[in-house]
Amino acid sequence: MSTVSSITGERLKIERSGRLVLDIPQVQLGQFKSTAIVGPNGAGKSLLVKSLSALLVPDSGVIKWNSTPADNNRRSRVGLLLQRPVLLNRSALKNLTYALRAAGVDRQQAGEQARMALETAGLGAVVDVSAQRLSGGEQQRLALARALALKPDMLFLDEATANVDPASTQAIEEQLKRAVNDGLTIVFVSHDMGQVKRMADEVILMHQGQIVEQSSRVDFFEHTVNPITRAWLAGEILL
Repeated sequence: MSTVSSITGERLKIERSGRLVLDIPQVQLGQFKSTAIVGPNGAGKSLLVKSLSALLVPDSGVIKWNSTPADNNRRSRVGLLLQRPVLLNRSALKNLTYALRAAGVDRQQAGEQARMALETAGLGAVVDVSAQRLSGGEQQRLALARALALKPDMLFLDEATANVDPASTQAIEEQLKRAVNDGLTIVFVSHDMGQVKRMADEVILMHQGQIVEQSSRVDFFEHTVNPITRAWLAGEILL
């Protein structure tokens, strides 16, 4: 199965109630190993992530994975982790083994990989606990462990740490850093500028459904000349 090392969106448009809420002439991801997408609420960040990961079909435009249209044959190569994870009403272990079995891994190997993934995520003590009984932070770490166990080439995260405690945020960031060091490319939406500075190599600022700036982390925070970016970094409200 071919890998997905780059994702491009061309002429992407989405309308809601007659209003254009996403209007992206072109965006390309994959040049950097870690890209943060920031901006005010309603800027179109989640719509862009869901479109590029092929969870959502835009009203117009083309999504390309490695320069060819996105397709189901490579769907498993692109992962998506949402703010509120969807977990089965089963044990933490069975949540992982189910996903691995669905991906074609045999039963014994799925069990071994699932246990290893939970240990790596620091969830070895809750292997047999129902996912529904875990704390919010543990649930998100479990969902991330499940996503990483499937070994995607690129993982999108939409506010994955917005509703978790600081200790879980740190654990999730450490999980992601290890995965990036192993070759994973991540694209994450975040309102936490500290997290962006810790995690991102590249930053995209969105406003009113458009990309205002896409640049390296250093250029974004230290050298930008874009007036909207300057206003955002100064803490001004973008209307």
